[in-house]
Amino acid sequence: MTRQPDTGLGRALGLYLHWPYCARICPYCDFNVYRPKGDDDALLDAILMDMAEWRVRTGDRQLASLHLGGGTPSLMTPAAVSRVLEVADRLWGFAPDIEIGLEANPNDQARFAGLAEAGIQRLSLGVQSFDDAVLRKLGRDHDGPEARLAIDSALAVFDRVSVDMIYAWAGQDLAAWSVDLGEALTTGAGHVSAYQLTIEAGTAFGKRSERGETLAVDGDSAADLYEATQSQCEAAGFAAYEISNHARTPQDRSTHNRLYWEGGDWIGVGPGAHGRLGQSVNGGRYATTACRRPVDYIRSVQKTGSGIAPDGMERLTPQDDLVERAFLGLRVIDGLDLAHLSASTGCELDADGVTQMLESGMLELDESRLRLSASGRLLADRVTREILP
Repeated sequence: MTRQPDTGLGRALGLYLHWPYCARICPYCDFNVYRPKGDDDALLDAILMDMAEWRVRTGDRQLASLHLGGGTPSLMTPAAVSRVLEVADRLWGFAPDIEIGLEANPNDQARFAGLAEAGIQRLSLGVQSFDDAVLRKLGRDHDGPEARLAIDSALAVFDRVSVDMIYAWAGQDLAAWSVDLGEALTTGAGHVSAYQLTIEAGTAFGKRSERGETLAVDGDSAADLYEATQSQCEAAGFAAYEISNHARTPQDRSTHNRLYWEGGDWIGVGPGAHGRLGQSVNGGRYATTACRRPVDYIRSVQKTGSGIAPDGMERLTPQDDLVERAFLGLRVIDGLDLAHLSASTGCELDADGVTQMLESGMLELDESRLRLSASGRLLADRVTREILP
């Protein structure tokens, strides 16, 4: 079967696989995660069957990215990951510059070499901190030395390595964060993701917060920490290309996340996985959600061939599409291409809101691209809401 290579986003397609199991569920995590249930083989078989059904839906489109997230996909065996990649390549084919990534915990480093041999190119390592006291506070099950060793192990076998960090927890000061972040920036990894701690309802931290415990810093302190993060990363040669993501070179940037931020298409397989399909307003754009519980996902695939939840296929209205593209697109430093936004959704941003935010200095307009200013990035969600129709 001959496949024409994709250029840019175009007809390019991403595949996201959600592996829902974690050895320990972190107290801040609100992802769809579970303790291991011993049904790995059944779940993998269901995911591969689901992928085959998605191939029928998407038609002949190459994969520009394949990302395994979770949960903790580094709990998968290299043999299981190899099966996923082999089936994906057979179903869709890989674009010449495909990015194949996987999220991992430091204490799974014994599998890194096998995962690289299976075809993983980019590893996102959930370090969060190098400080043992902070790691205990965050409920992590590794320590600082283990994180350092895991990064070294990853750099030895993967083409690209990203280090994930968490900051803005209650009691953190600028000096301590500077030391922690500085270590991440000097490990040799080409990418650092620095996320502010957010307290989500339903998590262990959320329940503690409801009881009156303060777990994250206040807004002013968060802004100070954010500004310090941007400055330190920039000084170390890690340019921000998205609000929380910093790369040493353009090649170190995440291709898969680009699909999310720039309104591309991706398939979501695995329990609770989300997807987006259809880039043209004429053809419609769909949001998809798979069954959340692993047992329900497996049963759905076995019964229907698809893991999509009963109410998991929603055709977005042009307005909903615009809102989503604006919220995600403005997180990217390059901002929104207004002509593309209008052509893709058939809608326009609120002109008065845009003018007001431009005059306030929260937004900048460069030809047809609208982007958040440095001050606007501190208030990204509020600024974005002001310009939505």
